[in-house]
Amino acid sequence: MLRFSLLGSGSSGNAILVTSPAGKILIDCGLSLRKIQLRASELGESLDGLQAVFLTHEHSDHLLGLGPLARKLGTPVFMTNGAFNGLPPTVGKLPEVHCFDAGEAIEISDMRVQSFSVSHDAADPVSYTVECGGAKMGLAADLGHPTALVRTRLAGSHALVLESNHCPDMLRRGKYPPALQQRIRSRVGHLSNGDMSTLLSELLHERLQVVVLVHISEENNDHDLAVSMAARVLEGRNVSLCAAYQDRPTPLFEVRP
Repeated sequence: MLRFSLLGSGSSGNAILVTSPAGKILIDCGLSLRKIQLRASELGESLDGLQAVFLTHEHSDHLLGLGPLARKLGTPVFMTNGAFNGLPPTVGKLPEVHCFDAGEAIEISDMRVQSFSVSHDAADPVSYTVECGGAKMGLAADLGHPTALVRTRLAGSHALVLESNHCPDMLRRGKYPPALQQRIRSRVGHLSNGDMSTLLSELLHERLQVVVLVHISEENNDHDLAVSMAARVLEGRNVSLCAAYQDRPTPLFEVRP
């Protein structure tokens, strides 16, 4: 069994709390320590016994609270060498860092955390799947293109956390300058609603239980639009569908094999 919640998702900060019968980890730490504690408490959870933080990449919306949390709780931090070398000085000294090569799997208590490379404009970015007792959660966010490797790693996930960053029409008509629009649309940028729908259709299987849409732009997308596009793919299936917001946690989802 795995349980997880998006404590916040978007350009203002990202963090995922994942728990198992014997383990507790964070994927990314882009919210302040105080916000992470408060949002966990809203779910009836805490950071007591937090065993690790796994960083996807070194952008600020994924590591804002990393230094304070790691120093206060003494929590080990896992990341690629590229991400470690790209950490901004504001992170400060981390008490315990474990660097790994993209593609490695790390065992944390009863969880297996599998890393895999993604295409994003960062230094050696990765995403993760987390497995425990046959239950599997897969994350695909902050990537501009779902490669064959991404689809292979996410295959068979009982829960999918998928980026649905922007609506191309809204992005084109919006206030972002052309250079930023180009970066978002590029193969090292972010997935659109259409990209998400295609990836979801490719990963759909009978044991899929939960889909959470993440990193939804406040300026270039609409939560209802993103959800409606995913709902079309999931029509007729008993799958829980949710959109994550920047200012509040999602419910605590539970997935079983």
